[in-house]
Amino acid sequence: MRVAVVAGPDPGHAFPAIALCLRFLDAGDDPVLFTGPRWFDAAREAGIGVRRLKGLAPRPMDDDADAGARIHQRAAYISTEILPELGAMLPELVVSDVLTAGGGMAAERLRVPWVELSPHPLYLPSKGLPPIGSGLAPGTGVRGRVRDTVLRTFTARAVRAGQRQREMARVGVGLPTVDPGPAARLIATLPALEVDRPDWPAEAELIGPLLWEPTDRRLELPPGDDPLVLVAPSTAHTGVAGMAETVLAALEGTGVRAAVSMLDEPPHPLPHWATAGLGRQDELLRHAAVVVGGGGHGLLAKSLSAGVPVVTVPGGGDQWELANRAVRQGSSLLVRPLTVEAVREAVLRVLGEPGFTVAARSAAAGLEGSADPVAICHRVLDSVRAH
Repeated sequence: MRVAVVAGPDPGHAFPAIALCLRFLDAGDDPVLFTGPRWFDAAREAGIGVRRLKGLAPRPMDDDADAGARIHQRAAYISTEILPELGAMLPELVVSDVLTAGGGMAAERLRVPWVELSPHPLYLPSKGLPPIGSGLAPGTGVRGRVRDTVLRTFTARAVRAGQRQREMARVGVGLPTVDPGPAARLIATLPALEVDRPDWPAEAELIGPLLWEPTDRRLELPPGDDPLVLVAPSTAHTGVAGMAETVLAALEGTGVRAAVSMLDEPPHPLPHWATAGLGRQDELLRHAAVVVGGGGHGLLAKSLSAGVPVVTVPGGGDQWELANRAVRQGSSLLVRPLTVEAVREAVLRVLGEPGFTVAARSAAAGLEGSADPVAICHRVLDSVRAH
């Protein structure tokens, strides 16, 4: 199967896309990844064909402060920019990241079936949940249900505005107003981070996290046998600034070791009980007793999949929602605002109370039985061919 996988260059979206491409390769399929040049070399080394995802740069008329415009208008533009190269590769299927909706639009314009990849829980609005992003658990009882109804009313206007923006963007590139949606939705998260909803889409399936390491390098561990704290500042532009320095200050004198995992330049100088730099996080998690990081899905899912509890320091975007879900599941503590005292207290509590590790291991065990994303994609293609 020739499949195009379309995802933006942000690590939280590019990494799961690369992981999915590797799954396709293992199954004997022929994937081509459309993303930013930053990950070209690593993808090529893994045997994945790559193409530049054009249309990412903001245009003078774009309003990036408007989330709906940023997603839908940019999606229409991206679909036009990638259409020639996408069409030339004659894909039989397109997988489009949920935030890179242009991939789905381009597939529709080419009359090619497409599948949506959500590298996090399902964030579609639900008639049975509080608004996504609030961080709230679904209300219980009459008062709880009334609360959620009122909150959904507050956000309904924004939802309708987004729908109108999508309709206008579709019409602008010659597509019908009504969006038929993807043939399937791949929800790449742990069941422990999902919430029950009465309107779960029939086309959506939980496939478990799609994890990929951007390096083969192994970060040297600090000497000794004290508990290891893995510190991983958020890679998202909405992440909390200064996390590494603050966390190292918080851990001073607590009797732990620290490994700071970073894509960017690590802090200097480092105490003797800490190391920092780019290294495989899956290797570090084999030794870690607790993780301190942003509430981004990539690190949270990777940590819980390894059975390691997390102290989350959420920034913007969906990090608040995810951090609160992990807290309710029992595998995490949430720190906001970021202070030395709050981080120190949270880390020592997680280290001192076994229940956090038990909950993290329970989350990992819940991955058994996750659906196979490659099998889902083949099923979609077989269904199209049958008709």
